[in-house]
Amino acid sequence: MKDTLDYIDVFTDSFAPEIGIVLGSGLGELADEYSIQSIPYAQIPGFTKSTVPGHKGNLVFAEIHNKKVVMMQGRNHFYEGHSMQDITYPIKVMKKLGVKHLIITNAAGAVNKSYRPGDFMIITDHINFMGTNPLIGDNDNSLGERFPDMSEIYNKNLIKRADAASRILGINLKHGVYIAVSGPTYETPAEVKMFRSMGADAVGMSTVPEATVAHYCGINVLGISCISNFASGISSNKLSHEEVIEITDKVKPQFKELLLLIIKSL
Repeated sequence: MKDTLDYIDVFTDSFAPEIGIVLGSGLGELADEYSIQSIPYAQIPGFTKSTVPGHKGNLVFAEIHNKKVVMMQGRNHFYEGHSMQDITYPIKVMKKLGVKHLIITNAAGAVNKSYRPGDFMIITDHINFMGTNPLIGDNDNSLGERFPDMSEIYNKNLIKRADAASRILGINLKHGVYIAVSGPTYETPAEVKMFRSMGADAVGMSTVPEATVAHYCGINVLGISCISNFASGISSNKLSHEEVIEITDKVKPQFKELLLLIIKSL
């Protein structure tokens, strides 16, 4: 990790971010607007390049409301063939850079039948249905303990701040459980029905690895899903990544306002 931190320091001159943000599918515009320094993942030692449309693949440093922020403009996914260690490596780097609060965003499918595309959901808990765990392997005691407690991954104080921001903006913010699957296929109707019976409200292919590792590292985590489509079996529409990008494009202005107000409150 020393090579990674040394490389970043060359570009940022010891910039010490307090807040980290992972920007999901179609949500990377915020990074472009506030960027002070942007470094492509492909150039950073230890990082892997994102291959998914809607994920630019840059580590972006910015100042927002006088807060120092580092943003992942897109992420890597398990379905791309990356290991869990590669996917979560940037979160460990954020910890070493000094990040105390991490906002993780994603585009997700509605499992809860009362949700609609364009809704925002605060993640109150998650279900790891990816078939593996990002903490498997040798433990780094400088980051966290071998058997971390996971009873409150998503920080209640940050959730309160997000709720307060949503009330100011007049956003009807949902609260729910996010279930992560490996992808890249969308879920079958039978799987979605099972997820609903398990207590899931939204489904996606990310977030759980990053949230798990961030919590393990002692970082306060806030998770926000943009509901981009109905999960399989709820509507007659065929699922596509194009639909995901289309919906996230529509809600970007509102999403940006919400993020900015949350950042201001920290």
